[in-house]
Amino acid sequence: MFTAVLFDLDGTILNTNELIVDSFLHTLKGETPREYTREDIIANFGRTLVDQMRDYTGRENVEPFITKYRAHNISRHDDLIMDFPYVGEVLERLSQAGVKLGVVTSKVRRTSLMGLNRFKLTDYLQSIVTVEDVTNPKPHQEGILKAIAELGADPGATLMVGDSQYDIMAAQNAGIRVAGVSWAAKGEEFLEQFKPDYMIRDMRELLALCGVKGEG
Repeated sequence: MFTAVLFDLDGTILNTNELIVDSFLHTLKGETPREYTREDIIANFGRTLVDQMRDYTGRENVEPFITKYRAHNISRHDDLIMDFPYVGEVLERLSQAGVKLGVVTSKVRRTSLMGLNRFKLTDYLQSIVTVEDVTNPKPHQEGILKAIAELGADPGATLMVGDSQYDIMAAQNAGIRVAGVSWAAKGEEFLEQFKPDYMIRDMRELLALCGVKGEG
């Protein structure tokens, strides 16, 4: 039974897929030798914005691209962001049951909080570790270990939940168990290659994993 759960943000508890794709395509249009597609962008979900921009543009200094990306992302945020089924309900139930909850994300704090506040999820979280809070982002374990420390959680009873191979690898590097989500943009079959301990197909399944009575 898990007494603490850590979540990735984008693609796991917030459906930002269309927002991210739209922001990248807008930023890169006319700026790169090749034209990138939706599939190209999805393939890189889970990496830091800086690393992705360097790969897409072939440039080391990507600050102008990041500025352009974030301006567009913020302007389109509330129009394109969506939630996933049962996320708010499950986080509320877990929080009420005393399960410690946190987020470990590769995005910056400002936009992380924008999304969490949009769906009123912030109050359920006792730790929010963003890319700005670590030296080594996922798949390094630093963010997960930092969240565990902030929660005062038992690593042996902590579960990481994510939608990318970087989430799975970070949890494995931290020595904790990990669940992939079947609604990942990359697909369940892709995630299974990285051998998560669980594959969640309905957010309510977390209730049973944490010993909370209810559906799932």
